[in-house]
Amino acid sequence: MKSGLITAAIAFIALSIGLVFSMSVSSSAASDPEIERGRYLVTEVAKCGDCHTPMNDKGELIQDKWLQGAQLSFKPAAPVPEWAERAPNIAGLRGWEEASAIKFFMTGIAYNDLPPRPPMPQYHMTKEDATAIVHYLKSLSPTGQSK
Repeated sequence: MKSGLITAAIAFIALSIGLVFSMSVSSSAASDPEIERGRYLVTEVAKCGDCHTPMNDKGELIQDKWLQGAQLSFKPAAPVPEWAERAPNIAGLRGWEEASAIKFFMTGIAYNDLPPRPPMPQYHMTKEDATAIVHYLKSLSPTGQSK
C-alpha cells in the first residue's frame, strides 16, 4: 500500500514538473523573438537597468520598478557639464515616436536634436538592434502594471 502511494506521489510530482516545463517552453516559443532580442540587449548588453531602475538598500535593482527611472547612485569625480542626476523612466517610452527612438539608438541624437545627457552614452546601434530595443521598451508598462 505504501509503495503505491509513493509511486502515485512520484508520478504526480513528475507530471507537475513536466506541466510547468511545457508551459514555460510554449510561452517562450510564443513570445516575439524581436522583443526577446531587445530584452537581451537592454538587460545583458547595454545594462540599462543599472541607471534606469531604482535600487533597494542592498544595492539590488527593484524589479517591480524595472526601467521606471531612478536617482543616479554615482557622480563624476570632476564636474561634468549637463550631468543628469536622474535617469528617466524608459519603460513604455512615453513621449517617443517609434522612428525617433530608433534614430536615437542609431545616431545618439534625440528627437530634440540633442545628444543624451551624461552619463548616458551616445549609442550607434544597427537598425535591427535599435528596433528590437525600442519594441522591447514599448512593450513595457511605464507604471509597472500589466499592459
